Amino acid sequence: MLENVDSEFSVDIKHYAENILHETTENRQKGLEELMKWATANSNLHIRTDEKYIIPFLRGCKFDVEKTKEKLTHFYTMRRDVPEWFTNRNPHLSEIQDLTKMGTFIVLKETFENKLVMIVRPTMPDPSTYDLDTIIKTGTMILDVAVMEEELAQIYGVYAIIDLKNTGFRHVRQYTPTRIKNIVNAWQNYHCRPKKLLFINAPTFIHVVLNIFKSFMTQKLKERIQVSYEGNSALVNSIDTSILPQDYGGNRETMSELGLHWIEKLNSYKEWFFEDEKYKAD
Repeated sequence: MLENVDSEFSVDIKHYAENILHETTENRQKGLEELMKWATANSNLHIRTDEKYIIPFLRGCKFDVEKTKEKLTHFYTMRRDVPEWFTNRNPHLSEIQDLTKMGTFIVLKETFENKLVMIVRPTMPDPSTYDLDTIIKTGTMILDVAVMEEELAQIYGVYAIIDLKNTGFRHVRQYTPTRIKNIVNAWQNYHCRPKKLLFINAPTFIHVVLNIFKSFMTQKLKERIQVSYEGNSALVNSIDTSILPQDYGGNRETMSELGLHWIEKLNSYKEWFFEDEKYKAD
């Protein structure tokens, strides 16, 4: 785990984990032991009890075991209550392949300030062809794999760039109060912390929708939202452009190339997705 991170920043990362997340050998061991017992006593939740699946939640709760129990309960209950996001997560499905290929949800290959960076383009697909739930399902699949493969995301969190270019009424009407509540619930109970939500290319009316989102958010999450109505300027001013795709002023792979990369990556996890589907509350 953390002790085996192969990076020139490994000492700094350990220092951050200990001082900010309270991650020590003692807290890890104590937290894991208590959560294993708790998971056994609450077998109705069907929690993945391997250490690599528990540690991200402990980190997200700064090793507060009681908060971790609450978060795990919400997470595995969500997996039961929102089947449109967490069932039939087959990367070979044509709609999953299409949405990934067009770069609807992409995680970059490089981190920024040790945070995982993802670019979400929910208004890119035609809503008459691809519904929002399938877009979200595709995103959760990519995020699950990315966080498993990049441990820094568990420690430093995620930087989300949401591109709202060409938002129209057909896109907006998909955001029902119930769906918005589920989205916020996912943001607040997933196994990696959203450290910043940067909305770019936002239409002037976006505040109406965002106010509904904020009504379900904790104050901490509200403070991590930034909205830009002026193209990509806020993005260029707040992140190292060298890690960005060419589509966003960077010099890395294009979004299309990254889409192909993630198709291959998801395909390689097909059996994992099949096995993972059974972990949800009764």
